[in-house]
Amino acid sequence: MRLHRLRVSAFGPFGATHEVDFDDLSAAGLFLLHGPTGAGKTSVLDAVCYALYGGVPGARQTSLPALRSDHAEPGTPTEVRLELTAGGRRLEITRSPEQLRPKKRGTGHTKEKARTLLRELGPDGWKGLSRSHQETGEEIHQLLGMSKEQFCQVVLLPQGDFARFLRADAEARGKLLGRLFDTRRFAAVEERLAELRRAAERRVTAADEQLLALAHRMAQAAGEAAGPADHPLPETAPGQPGLAVAVLDWAAIARTHVRERREIAASAVRAAEAAHRAAERAGEAAAERARLQRRHADARRRASALEEAAAERAEVRARLDRARAAARVVPALELRDAAGREHRTASETEQRLRRALPPGLAEAGADRLAALERERREELGRLDAARRAEHRAEEITREQRTLDREAEADDEALAETDGWLRAWESTRDAHRQRIDAAREALTRAETLRAETGPAERRFDAARRRDDLTGRTGAARERLRELRDRAGDARQRWLDLRERRLLGIAAELATGLAPGEECAVCGSTEHPRPAPRTEDHVGRAEEETAHTAYRTADGLREEAERELRSLTDALAAATAEADGAGTEGLRETVERLRREHAGARAEAAGLPAAQEAFERAERERERRLAEQRDTERRAAARASRRESLAAELASLQEELTRARGDAGNVAERAAALERETAALAGAAEAVRAAESAAHRLKEADARLADAAYGAGFDTPAAAAAAALGDDRRRELQHRLDAWQAETVAVAAELADPEVAEAAGLPPADPGAARAALEAATARLRAASAAGAEAERRRTELDRLSAEALDGARRLAPLRRDYERVARLAGLAAGTSAENVRRMRLESYVLAARLEQVAAAASLRLQRMSAGRYTLVHSDARASGRGRSGLGLHVIDAWTGRERDTATLSGGETFFASLALALGLADVVTDEAGGARLDTLFIDEGFGSLDEQTLDEVLDVLDSLRERDRAVGIVSHVPDLRRRVPAQLEVVKTRTGSAVRHHTFAAGG
Repeated sequence: MRLHRLRVSAFGPFGATHEVDFDDLSAAGLFLLHGPTGAGKTSVLDAVCYALYGGVPGARQTSLPALRSDHAEPGTPTEVRLELTAGGRRLEITRSPEQLRPKKRGTGHTKEKARTLLRELGPDGWKGLSRSHQETGEEIHQLLGMSKEQFCQVVLLPQGDFARFLRADAEARGKLLGRLFDTRRFAAVEERLAELRRAAERRVTAADEQLLALAHRMAQAAGEAAGPADHPLPETAPGQPGLAVAVLDWAAIARTHVRERREIAASAVRAAEAAHRAAERAGEAAAERARLQRRHADARRRASALEEAAAERAEVRARLDRARAAARVVPALELRDAAGREHRTASETEQRLRRALPPGLAEAGADRLAALERERREELGRLDAARRAEHRAEEITREQRTLDREAEADDEALAETDGWLRAWESTRDAHRQRIDAAREALTRAETLRAETGPAERRFDAARRRDDLTGRTGAARERLRELRDRAGDARQRWLDLRERRLLGIAAELATGLAPGEECAVCGSTEHPRPAPRTEDHVGRAEEETAHTAYRTADGLREEAERELRSLTDALAAATAEADGAGTEGLRETVERLRREHAGARAEAAGLPAAQEAFERAERERERRLAEQRDTERRAAARASRRESLAAELASLQEELTRARGDAGNVAERAAALERETAALAGAAEAVRAAESAAHRLKEADARLADAAYGAGFDTPAAAAAAALGDDRRRELQHRLDAWQAETVAVAAELADPEVAEAAGLPPADPGAARAALEAATARLRAASAAGAEAERRRTELDRLSAEALDGARRLAPLRRDYERVARLAGLAAGTSAENVRRMRLESYVLAARLEQVAAAASLRLQRMSAGRYTLVHSDARASGRGRSGLGLHVIDAWTGRERDTATLSGGETFFASLALALGLADVVTDEAGGARLDTLFIDEGFGSLDEQTLDEVLDVLDSLRERDRAVGIVSHVPDLRRRVPAQLEVVKTRTGSAVRHHTFAAGG
């Protein structure tokens, strides 16, 4: 973006109309905008910002009507016009705020709306693009690629803001960077992740509550058989991990106990049934008693087998207990393995980097390596002066050649200027004749424009009349056709309706059935139903014809409305055409347009002619001044050559000492930089290896503590005791099988019939009858208890299945919650994985700040003669402060890194200036790399000494590369002697004014 010309009227302190020719100021690359306090220096920059974005920087934006000058005449409107080049396009923006103006008739004032006009210069002159505020704003934003806030920070560099930014805390820096780089989307990501975490947590809690409700229902269904006292119902709160596992474990044990009670009840029923059958079948008592004795013997054999396996069962139970204890040690084992791998990697890196060191430093410690690195950096700092001397020697050589070229150029310029001044009288007369001709053409163009408008309107009306005449005829013809179609459709519908009414009896007869009443006469007998003819018309055919009629009639009505509309439009067009022929009007309009275009083309040259005349007058003044300056330069050039020769000889001697054995200072500096980088990498690797060794030692200690806490003598014993899930389930299944067999054998041996049959002699009939009555009573009681036990088992199985389904649904919900919670904590800076407690937005801003610091250091090193370097610090902030947005400065004289608040006033100024320029570069790249050919720097130069001011001006002068212009806004008197091109803002009682000055450097 390059500014060419600014024109302000009744704006701010400027009561009249004033122009700023940035092309003239930018010719020298560096220009000064100065004036007394309150004259309006900043208002010039406000006008540029207002023209581009419709607003001014800072607090003045709150009241745009206040932009109008209090010094302006009532009839002078407030207006800003800016001509610039952006994106390769030459544009002109004119803006006027909402303002009051005197009424054209009567007294008082009327409010005039804000106006915006955007024009572009093309091959055919200026062409209007838009009068819309929004369209103009979008076009400018697209071409510049930056918002108003970014423009005010990048193009209008406010030094005071950056001095505060340099000393501010992380929160203040974060707010400015967030506005410039628009990181609101990253904050939105943080909030969205937090919302997802809360929603996932609510889903998990709801699923846990449902699972706990099922557990209480299972406890009610199980009753007294719910489980032993050492395994009560889980009391885990909803949302806590492990709830599902605890509920399912409790349900499995409850089901086991319920089944055991059911088996006991079933055994009791079987015993009662056996006793009942024994009493009924007295004759079969011996056989039944023999069978029971065999069962008793089998139970005893199974009991003996269980006793023999008791040792194995105890060993399996102990093995499972050790595996459960070892499971608590597994995380510590994994942590120790990770620490071991990290230690090996760090040791390998340390050895590799040590091999790159000089032979005598292979075993040096981190402190020794860091000290050597600082020594090399100090030596590099000392070479900066030699670099400047080398650069100065090259500049002197170039300047000597330049002096020779200037001498030749001055001789040629003097000859050319003399010839130009002799032809001045004829040139002035030619310019005046061109201006008079353009003014006459402008008057003629206004007259023709007033005649062209009515002629164009009559011509358009005549064309509409001809077009509507044809369309009206076609509409009449279509209406006649649609009327015929509607009549035919209506007649067909009426014919079909009449035919259906004639055959309605046959239609009714189709619905008659023997024994059912007739819908007409009510009789249940139908001796002669009317027959259906071949051409009978049904309800569906009649309704189809009626629908076709309604459709055709609707089209007819629509055609009538269209014809009425066309007729009205034709009458209006005929009246506006006023009976004239189309071709005659066409020729008149084309003639007026040609004459108007010719007059406009001729009148368009008026501004150019006036500007050319003004340029010619300025050129005459410039040539006269240049003639005088050339003569003075020739005298100064000889003495300058002598001083340059002496300075060059002194510099050559200094460079010979600084280069040493190297070819030049740059080669010597490159060798030192390589050695410094190797020392820095090795020192960091040594510290990393020591840190990894310390973490490995801590991991070993934690592992030993975990193994001891779990009851193991050594970590190896804990690792050996650990079992996989499949092996643990296999051992548990074996224990469950032994437990079930034990219960079954106990039930078999506890059967009273079996025990009685094993030792009693045969019973007599009287005893059998008494036993029958007792057995009957026992059978009833046992059957009732068995039915109740079976009901409880069925209900518990059903509820257990529901709990299992609930746990399966809960598992993916908990996995989703843990994943979302981890991401939300990481983005919010609350997760343990986020060791620096940096939010996602802060992380992005830290990366931007690091880019800004790197870009700023390139200029800060030059301003400070290589002493200072800005670096970004991502150190963790204390308390609840934001991490990752620290700024420090490295002092090459001491080799230490310190806070920017320790800089002096002058050092703070050029550090903040370097920071502002660095931020401008980064924001420009962020905005798409749009080229900025015009920059303004506001105040702060008064805090610099003479040498530092020279360094700063050299840096600013370097910004002119590739034809870039830099404007300095300051009232420092020393700058008026150093910067030749100047724009002075003068304040008077009637308003401020601007004046262009060009002085010789140092004059």
